[in-house]
Amino acid sequence: MNEYREIKIYVSHGAMDALTDNLIMAGITGIVINDPEDIKSFAAEKSDSWDYIDDELLKQAASGEPYVTVYLSEGEDGARDAESVKIALDRLTQLGIEYRVEQENVREEDWANEWKKYFTPLEVGEKILIKPSWENVADPKGRAVVELDPESTFGTGRHYTTQLCLELTEKYVREGDKVLDLGCGSGIVFISAMKLGAAHAQATDISPDAVKISRRNAENNGISSDDVEVYLGDAANDDNVRKNICQGHELVMANIVADVLLSLADVFTETVKPHGRLILSGIIDGRDGEVIEAVKSRGFTVLEHRHADIWNAYALERL
Repeated sequence: MNEYREIKIYVSHGAMDALTDNLIMAGITGIVINDPEDIKSFAAEKSDSWDYIDDELLKQAASGEPYVTVYLSEGEDGARDAESVKIALDRLTQLGIEYRVEQENVREEDWANEWKKYFTPLEVGEKILIKPSWENVADPKGRAVVELDPESTFGTGRHYTTQLCLELTEKYVREGDKVLDLGCGSGIVFISAMKLGAAHAQATDISPDAVKISRRNAENNGISSDDVEVYLGDAANDDNVRKNICQGHELVMANIVADVLLSLADVFTETVKPHGRLILSGIIDGRDGEVIEAVKSRGFTVLEHRHADIWNAYALERL
């Protein structure tokens, strides 16, 4: 019988839609919404039919906080789901939405470490091995070993979006490439590209934690600070960031949700050199058409499409 762990994510009533939308976009569908404001509204609408409302629910409506319950299974599926929850929570942080997490008696400040039980060495594609710093690998079998401590950022390699992005990165990166990672998270993608032969990397993220952690992970992988530049800010809207990164790259990678990829469409044109390659991942089913059409309209052609579960990734070339 499968065992599940229960996680509760608390947000304000006004942020409930954003939380549930981002959980679903990240691939989490097994959620239960507990919002006292909804109970209050329902009670007001059914004031003449009190049989609809249990006394305990009314008490909850008067004093409770809104939250969403997520259930994580054990094993590999649980590891992937844990990464999905991290995606959703990172997105809330990007949106400036406050939240708190409770899991089985695990305090909120311990949540960032709780997922580590799932983070074990993982082979990705044909050339990459991702491992946490606290694990040893006796025989990497010729794979490039990428050592990561994601801490509070997205990117352990277990989520479909990251795996698809890494698979395409290992196929299309070339020796000596200058690469750019938009929305770098833990740094897993640009570090992998460097391990596979890229000569220089630039990266951006809107999270100060991601900038700090990705720089640290690059250093821990033996990558010189002279060969990596990580910028804090939104490449789509921050002129200073855009000025620093728009210098022509052989390979640009972006593993972000569809709406953000659409906002970066012009940035792709400015950063990818003619005949350079662009890798897009994080695109949920139903949104890939509009994303790819927006990029194709800016002078790109599709080289390859990959799909896993509900997620899509593309490799494209700038003409």
